[in-house]
Amino acid sequence: MVAFTKPVFWRDSRMPYVELRKISDAREVCYAAHSHSHWSLGAVTAGKSTFSYRDTTYQISAGDLVMMNPHWVHACNPIENQPWAYLMLYIDTHWLSELRYQLGLIEAPCWQNFTTAVTTQPELFSSYCDMASCLLDEHLDIEDKQSVLTKFLTYMMQVLAQESPAELPPAADALEQIAAYLRAHCTAEITLQSLCQKSGYSTGHLIRAFKQHFGLTPHAYMLNQRVQLGQKSLKEGKSIVETALNSGFNDQPHFQRTFKRLVAATPNQYRYPLLKP
Repeated sequence: MVAFTKPVFWRDSRMPYVELRKISDAREVCYAAHSHSHWSLGAVTAGKSTFSYRDTTYQISAGDLVMMNPHWVHACNPIENQPWAYLMLYIDTHWLSELRYQLGLIEAPCWQNFTTAVTTQPELFSSYCDMASCLLDEHLDIEDKQSVLTKFLTYMMQVLAQESPAELPPAADALEQIAAYLRAHCTAEITLQSLCQKSGYSTGHLIRAFKQHFGLTPHAYMLNQRVQLGQKSLKEGKSIVETALNSGFNDQPHFQRTFKRLVAATPNQYRYPLLKP
């Protein structure tokens, strides 16, 4: 019987704008479609897998870098129980926008989406892995980690600056209003009927139109927002029980099941990162 490795999360309160995830054997790491509020940058360090990103599916393998814009729905899953491994970096969009602005790559410190989803550039990949090793090094000073991360992202942003920014077609005002409402009230009990009343759409039309634009049904979108609240709460050191209730779940088991389905880790694994301040 194969022993699968648990995910390792690294974060430090002195660098609140970044989080790193490492997993050495991802054969049982399966994600449901989900999105993040931050920009994500991953490196496949071994094997291969399937990467679904909005309306496109990619076959990715060792040496590839993958990128996910904030709020763009995606999932990355194993192929036929084949082993694969990866590193995933999560960067706060406000911090990264400010860096891009200071570098003169954008005209204002406001987020701009990237067009590239997958790239294979050996030098960039090697620099990414070196940067990740520095963040995971328990003996390296925080100032050195900050310097290494900033240097790598400066290099990465300069490479990506050669492309045109990605622009999504605008959603209907009613759909944007529903999405904003779900973000603001995701911990409340929200019925599909109430959303139909707010939007003026029929049930079927609302589900189809919302999923077509946002990549998730209204209910899945709400659960995704709840899990993001749960991640924030766990980072702050709150208990799993408290986090579950404060994130809008009726009980801890429901929270744990949903969290694992979207994060591909248990709340307990996520709550205790590799951290040596």
